[in-house]
Amino acid sequence: MSERLQPGDVAPDFELPDADASPVSLASFRGRRVILYFYPAAMTPGCTKESVDFQSSLGELEAAGVAVVGVSPDKPAKLAKFREKEGLTFPLLSDPDAETLQAYGAYGEKKLYGKVVVGVIRSTFIIDADGKIEKAYYNVKATGHVERLRRDLGL
Repeated sequence: MSERLQPGDVAPDFELPDADASPVSLASFRGRRVILYFYPAAMTPGCTKESVDFQSSLGELEAAGVAVVGVSPDKPAKLAKFREKEGLTFPLLSDPDAETLQAYGAYGEKKLYGKVVVGVIRSTFIIDADGKIEKAYYNVKATGHVERLRRDLGL
């Protein structure tokens, strides 16, 4: 299990392919705040709910200078289908080797239906304009999570 990140830590940089297989790096967002969220799998009920909630709040978040980026182990082709099906307009990034997931402590042992399994731990980070962790949320619930982030951001 990876180390969990804390507020004040430098956010691990990464470069991952998006749904169109184009590389996207965290550094490309420097100068603005970013909500970076990690989810287990595109086109599953919880991940769809969470992503659609982000899309619904995107205008308000962007108006406040906050970018939204989602990361999962899904391949770019599956992310493209997910984006099209749900009308998502923010970047969805592919981390099939789970290296970035592990760097953020968002991959490891978790309980699923009472059993311990290894996989993606639904986690979200608010990263400040200088690339430091402002807030770290681990083991979040898909429902109501975006509303909580909006409150924490003062929106």
